[in-house]
Formats: sequence, structure tokens, C-alpha cells
Amino acid sequence: MKPVDIVLVIGVMALWGVNFVFGKWAVAELPPIFAIALRFTLVAALLLPFVKTPWPDLKRIALLSLTLGCVHFSIFFTGVSGLDAGLGAIIAQSQVPFATLLGAILYKDYPGWRRWAGMLLAFAGIWLAAGEPRMGGSFFYIGLCLAGSFAWAVANFQIKALSRVDGFALNAYMALFAVPMQLAVSFSIESGHWEKIRNASLHAWFGVVFMAVVISVCTYWIWYRLIRRYEVNLVMPYTLLVPVFGVLAGVTISGDPLGWRTIAGCVLTVAGVGIITIRRPSQADPETRSKSA
Repeated sequence: MKPVDIVLVIGVMALWGVNFVFGKWAVAELPPIFAIALRFTLVAALLLPFVKTPWPDLKRIALLSLTLGCVHFSIFFTGVSGLDAGLGAIIAQSQVPFATLLGAILYKDYPGWRRWAGMLLAFAGIWLAAGEPRMGGSFFYIGLCLAGSFAWAVANFQIKALSRVDGFALNAYMALFAVPMQLAVSFSIESGHWEKIRNASLHAWFGVVFMAVVISVCTYWIWYRLIRRYEVNLVMPYTLLVPVFGVLAGVTISGDPLGWRTIAGCVLTVAGVGIITIRRPSQADPETRSKSA
């Protein structure tokens, strides 16, 4: 990779890591599912005027919007609202071993001993980080993040089936279809919307705008460009930096404590995911499209 592209991809990973902090700002003050609906409303408004409508694939995109837009983002960021940002970034990596397990079940792509070891390491790291004493009463939120990550793993297979759809068109129409579902769920199970909107600080609104504009639009523009320019196995290993940046952002921006379990858990999780994802060129998946953030 060219040095400028290495800088760009590291910058994207840093922004994806920081997103756990700024996203938490939004979901900590606003009803979490409602905050995600606001994010996707802004994404749709920004992208729809500039993309072509993928008519043949709208039904599949609508199904993806249910799995990824509604279930994954709603559940995951509700979980993040009750956790340290760094722990959320670490748990998010469970997407990879979940996807590997689903591949074995759905497509008979059985992992060898190497990938089994990677999965065990990754889950051990998540378990270790989640065992921080201050997280003792947060098992509900940890479970939500794990469930959200599993939903992302399911959505990954849906995304592969939509590989011919332009990435921005996919994001735009997924957002468009997801918003009504998210609003319906939010007003059904969340409360205090208008009061929380009136009392939300600039931090909360910054978090919504950051997730929509910087993450969903800007970083994915760079990401799609790099994926088209280079082989996937050259770009994907950089995603291992996301939990590292997430933990560092939680410590430096939010003042989250940094205990030995968090450090060890992050190292084990990154090592495990690395074992799963860093494959020989002949094994690399040419259709990998994006990471959740």
C-alpha cells in the first residue's frame, strides 16, 4: 500500500474506535434506539440525492435493514449505553468469530484448528475484559452487545449477496428502510423522548452527527475506495486496530479506568480475531465489504 493510503486506513480505524466514545455520548442522553434512528435519518438525507436506486435489490436491502439497521445497531448501541466505550469496542470484535461459526453452519466452511484457536482466544479476551469488577452489574448490557454482534454476523452474509450494489446506495437505502422500524420500536419500548431531546447536551447531538456524517459517510467513502484499490487481505488486518483505538479513546476522552483485565482482554481478542481474519492470499475473501461501527 502507498504510504498515504496506510495513513488513511489507520485514520479510519482511529475514527471507528473513537466512534464508540462519541456514539456513547448520544445514546447515554437520548433513548438509544431513537438516537440510532436520528443517525440513519441523517445518513439517508445526505446520501439518497446522490445515489441511484438499486431497484432489483430493494427487497434484499429491506431485509438487510431489519437485520443490520434495526436489530444490530439498536441492540448493540443500547448495550453500549450501559458500558465503558472501550469494552464495547472489544465486544464488537465477537462479530468475527460469530460470522465464522455461521459460515460453518450455513455453508459447511468448517474452521480448521487455527481458526478454532482464534475463536477461543477472541471469546476468552471478551470474557476477560467483561470481568472487570466495575462491570459486575452490567451483564444485561454485555449480553445486548453480544446479541447485536451476532446480528451483524448474520447481516454479513446478506451484504455478500448484495455485492453488486454500490456501497453508498446500500447505506442510503438501508438507512431509509431502517428508520421507520427503529422509530416504531423506540416509541414502543423507550420513553421520555421529548424531555430527553430538550435536555440533551451538545455532546449528545455531536455524537449523532459524528456517527452519521463522519462514520457512515466519510470513513466509508475512504474504506470503499481502499477496498477497490487493494486486495482485501492487505486492508482488512488494519481493522484489528479498532478495539485498540476504542480502548484508548475511552481512557483519554471519557476517563474510563484501564485495568489489567481490559488490557489483557483487548490483546487476546485482537490476537484471536487476527488469527481468524489474516489469511493467505488464496484464502482471503474478496467480497468483504465493511466493518460495523
